[in-house]
Amino acid sequence: MTRTRLLAALVMAPLAIAAILFLPTPWFMALAAVVFLAGLWEWFDLADVRDSLARSVLLAANLTLMVAMVWASRSASGFSYVLLQLVSIVGVAWWLLVLLWLRNFNFASDHDTHARAIKLAAGTMSLVPAWCALAWIHGGGDAASSHRWLFAALGIVWAADSGAYFAGRKLGRRKLAPRISPNKTIEGLIGGLVAGVVTGVALGLFAGASVAQLPWVALAAAIAVLFSVVGDLFESLLKRHAGVKDSSNLIPGHGGVLDRLDGVLAALPAFAVAKAVLGF
Repeated sequence: MTRTRLLAALVMAPLAIAAILFLPTPWFMALAAVVFLAGLWEWFDLADVRDSLARSVLLAANLTLMVAMVWASRSASGFSYVLLQLVSIVGVAWWLLVLLWLRNFNFASDHDTHARAIKLAAGTMSLVPAWCALAWIHGGGDAASSHRWLFAALGIVWAADSGAYFAGRKLGRRKLAPRISPNKTIEGLIGGLVAGVVTGVALGLFAGASVAQLPWVALAAAIAVLFSVVGDLFESLLKRHAGVKDSSNLIPGHGGVLDRLDGVLAALPAFAVAKAVLGF
């Protein structure tokens, strides 16, 4: 499994990095929307929405919301990121609220109409703000620098995920959330935190941060890693409710699109807001 996981990553990572660094923001937003909506399609399955017509309508509704935000952000003087920034802040508040959901394992677990509606709303609240934060980071400043900052944000999550995986396998003893995700350990969390912060500092320099800004970059990286853990645990909770191991089998060794996005969904709004507040 580790070999398959590595080979798949070696194929996906260069394509993702090239898109982040070289695509203009409007094209990158469109590409990211396709990926995020693919993850949302898998989310519908976890929410027990199996009818293809219903899922298509729900997907179209979320796409319409994204298009409407882009349309509302256009003006005669150019594109404004204010609306996307506000939605990103809402996303941070949402993921803090998810912490309460994680404490109550059985909430919305029975898959009746009430639970399904809650999980569908949760899907929109999880994916749309992350997409807004991604666009904000990628296009909110000088092109070369902002593109590199998005690469840094995603690199933090990727490094944390790998660090947690290998640290957990080698050193893991104490369970982090045994009822939600039995394989996750406190040692893995620490390993992921260290890997994410180190990667954040290194990529922060690549993105143009000064030496004086590096402590703030490290703090933002740590915040992003912790939020990514919340996103990862939340998807694990939904999969436990649905009785499945992965959101799909689309990516060899990695599961589905949503399995690759879970940590990113929570980390991107957190990093974007932290970057703005900390001023780098």
